[in-house]
Amino acid sequence: MQAANKGADAQAAARLDGDDLRIGIVQARFNLELTDALLEACRAELRALGVVDKHIRHVSVPGALEVPLALAALADGNHYDALIAIGCIVRGETYHFELVANESGAGVSRVALDHQVPIANAILTVENVEQAWARAAEKGRDAARVAVEMANLMDELL
Repeated sequence: MQAANKGADAQAAARLDGDDLRIGIVQARFNLELTDALLEACRAELRALGVVDKHIRHVSVPGALEVPLALAALADGNHYDALIAIGCIVRGETYHFELVANESGAGVSRVALDHQVPIANAILTVENVEQAWARAAEKGRDAARVAVEMANLMDELL
């Protein structure tokens, strides 16, 4: 896996303070071992950024297609500064992969735009389980950083 230039800068680094932030996480249970790894990496990074456990709400749903609905329910309450979507979709032999990947991604984006709440999308879409394991820890950490940075940015903008 090639290292990606994630565009880190001084302003972004300054927004990585999770003190007093409330974060909601929705985890798909399909491919549970993988999504548990994403979740653990995400929670560890949230703690490292200063988000306290009592300010993290975790909800689980059956699969990636159910993630947007749970995100919308959390967003409706206006109790969270940012949300995180966690899931893992592994390509199979049918068109179902494309359907689940496209619809879950579109649903996550729609909730973020409709509710003006940042959502870090850590729903992996991979060709095989090996790719998922290679990405799980990094993507979980990335989701935490995205959620904290975007929560602070939205606080500045709104």
